[in-house]
This record gives sequence, C-alpha cells and structure tokens, in this order.
Amino acid sequence: MSPAAQSLDPQQLKTWLLAAGNKDATAFRQLYNSTSSKLFGFALRILHKQELAEEALQEGFVAIWNNAAAYQSHLAAPMTWMATIVRNKAFDVLRRSDDTVEIDAEQFDSEVMNALRDPQATPIESLQLSGDAKALAFCMSALEGLHRQVVALAFYHDLSHSEVAQQMSLPIGTVKTWIRRSLERLRTCLAKREAS
Repeated sequence: MSPAAQSLDPQQLKTWLLAAGNKDATAFRQLYNSTSSKLFGFALRILHKQELAEEALQEGFVAIWNNAAAYQSHLAAPMTWMATIVRNKAFDVLRRSDDTVEIDAEQFDSEVMNALRDPQATPIESLQLSGDAKALAFCMSALEGLHRQVVALAFYHDLSHSEVAQQMSLPIGTVKTWIRRSLERLRTCLAKREAS
C-alpha cells in the first residue's frame, strides 16, 4: 500500500479527527497533512482558481478544527465529512466572488465525491473525472431525493440496510425496496447513456 493510501485510512482519519475534537493540535496537523492536498483538489474543482481554492481550504480547516468535537462517525466517513465542509466553504467563496452564480450542488457533489473516492488519486487526477463517474453522477441526480440519500448512505458510507433504516427513521422493508429500485434505475440509466 502506498503512503498516500495509508494516510487516508478512514480509521486513522477518524482517530485524528476525534483527537482534534479534544483540541489535540498534533493530531489536527496530521489530519491536515494527510488530507489537505485531496481537499485542495476538491476546492479547486469548484473554484478553478488557486487563490480561491486556498481560501476555501483554509476556511474549511478552521471549521473542521472548530467542529471536530461534533463529528459523528456513524453519520459520515471522515473524508466525506471534511469534504462537505470544504465544499460548503468553496460555495461560500464562489458566491462572494460572483453573486450571480447558481450552483447545482447535488449534481456537482456526486461528481466530486466520486473523484474523492480513489485513495491513490493526486489532486489533479481527482479533477479528471472519468466518463463513468460523470455518467453515474448524472444518473444518481435523476433519483428522487430520499432514494438518492438511502443509496448514498448504503454505498458511500458503507451502512447496512438496518443502519440506513435507523439513520433515516424508515422501515427496513422500505429501505430494501428503495435500494433495489434505485439500483435498477441506475443500471437502466447507465445503459442508456452508454448506448447513446
């Protein structure tokens, strides 16, 4: 395993994040060193300008430090939680720099989160989203909101059906049905896009 992949081990990130929640500056520094390049690439994907991405990253890490104590590992993987904070800060920077901008956050999130999934990817590689990732993002965005959320919890956050049901306060049968139907819709959508 490469050092980069090792440094993004979710369990290690969780340990550092929880320690940062107790204001452990050393753990926070390790968290920053391990994740900042990937999160910078994420911010750059939104903002397209290095100085704006740096601003969003800095604001993001201030928020991560201030909110680390509130992090709940059962709700999101550490990288997902931090990427969401950086994404929100990047959107804030984007709005400040251009008040006419309209952000399609759901479509965008799907594409960027897929790019973040690859532990081996450098920030530049993370920006070069594959056609498959874009197709999946497009098809995910076509799902109804709650169905998309259930699928995301099951697959992005690696929750079991019962954990998703508990998280969403839904009957487990509903969760299973929604996941099955959503996967069928994704398969159909991806097949159509591949054929076109």
